[in-house]
Amino acid sequence: MVDVSVAGRVRPALPRVPALAVLAHYLVGYRRTWRAGVFSSFLLPVLTVVGFGFGVGAYVDQGVGGVRYLDWLVPGLIASTAMQVAIGESTWPVLSNFRWIKTYFAQSAAPLRVGDILAGHLAFVLFRAFTSTAAFLLVTALFGAVRSPWAVAVLPVVLLLSLAVAAPTFAFSAWAPSDSYLALLFRFAVIPMTLFAGVFFPVESLPSGLRQLAYATPLWHGVDLCRAATLGVAPQWSVPGHLLYLAAWAIAGWLLARRAFRRELVV
Repeated sequence: MVDVSVAGRVRPALPRVPALAVLAHYLVGYRRTWRAGVFSSFLLPVLTVVGFGFGVGAYVDQGVGGVRYLDWLVPGLIASTAMQVAIGESTWPVLSNFRWIKTYFAQSAAPLRVGDILAGHLAFVLFRAFTSTAAFLLVTALFGAVRSPWAVAVLPVVLLLSLAVAAPTFAFSAWAPSDSYLALLFRFAVIPMTLFAGVFFPVESLPSGLRQLAYATPLWHGVDLCRAATLGVAPQWSVPGHLLYLAAWAIAGWLLARRAFRRELVV
């Protein structure tokens, strides 16, 4: 498929959905670098399951709520993995595309609209989170840590959770003047969420003030939905409530990210 420019030169035409061209750009690059992410996105969580599930879990005689600790832990780790992969792909890659390698500016000159650039890159982030958690879910099922066929519902949940954390992170990374701000994001947001949003122990064990902060994080909502799916039980909140809360984060993040991208790219 070709297009003829005003100057008479032939050039490839953009696909009907231009964001797919942006997604294809990242997939082509990922085809050459995927091996570098195997440890961080797949082997490391599995080693965590072995260490915490079988190591620490051996000392949790009664389990958690009558559930073996490994079975209780796995869905939290799945949700946490999705969050960490999504945020990891939404920080330094986004900042570098603005500040260092200027990829977004080249895409904008293609020409692509701001929404196409943002949607295509977000789609790649969702792809990374989905593939990482799907592999993680499969391996933990082989460990016997998945107790319900409803566990397949984890996959759409992690997609929504990933979008809920990636979209606002895109906005933050587009705004950040330097990468030191990204280190602060991990120190004061990602690490506390991982530790206190119900991944390793029940949120109800926290003091009241910290408990409310944990409930406000998108990760806790993802953890609760994933845990309900893998254990085959009802979540602590209603399913629509969880989904609407995560969707609100995703929509607000998209609007903020589109505004930040437009400020940088549209002269």
